[in-house]
Amino acid sequence: MKLPFSHDAFLDVFGRYNTVLWPAVVLLWLATVALAWEWVRRDRIDGRKLFALLSVHWAWSGIAYHWFFFRNINPAASVFAALFVLQAILFAWLAVRSRAQFAVELRPRRMLSGALVCYGLVYPFLSLAFGLHYPRLPLFAVPCPTTLVTAGFLLTATSVPRFIKVVPVVWATIGSSAAIFLGIRADVALVAAGALLGLDILLPTALGSTSV
Repeated sequence: MKLPFSHDAFLDVFGRYNTVLWPAVVLLWLATVALAWEWVRRDRIDGRKLFALLSVHWAWSGIAYHWFFFRNINPAASVFAALFVLQAILFAWLAVRSRAQFAVELRPRRMLSGALVCYGLVYPFLSLAFGLHYPRLPLFAVPCPTTLVTAGFLLTATSVPRFIKVVPVVWATIGSSAAIFLGIRADVALVAAGALLGLDILLPTALGSTSV
């Protein structure tokens, strides 16, 4: 598949994004770490609180990254921005109306969920470990780590409509192409994230029930 931009142009987008918006990147990373720690320490998270944070993540990636930066080298980023804003609206709706909880239980679903959340949080350091250099690398508060963290939390969410998982699966499919065609090795985990969420949509009991 031929992309409308080069590897260097792709990394240049991150360079401009990180140089201008690094405070937001750090704040969103810290907020996500805090909620993940609460999840582990208390064995659950208030679903409204987490959905509110996920809404911010998806809106930020859609508007700040896709619309204002990625769109400069890829016309399809306009569509991506719309998808991310749509997902942000869905999460905001759940933050207001949902009673979902995120349980910590010793079963395959819990272990896979924790692995994806942890991977998403260490994603910035993996990018550095794989040989990319600041600021020209994906860190956090951009689409791929956002999808990884989201997939992890959704795997242990209770009482969440299946359609909430569709856009993250779509982006996991699109975003994993960066691992293949652009050499962004940290994005390889999107293959697993997309497969697990897709399985959860089609066969919701395959990884164990989410009832608490």
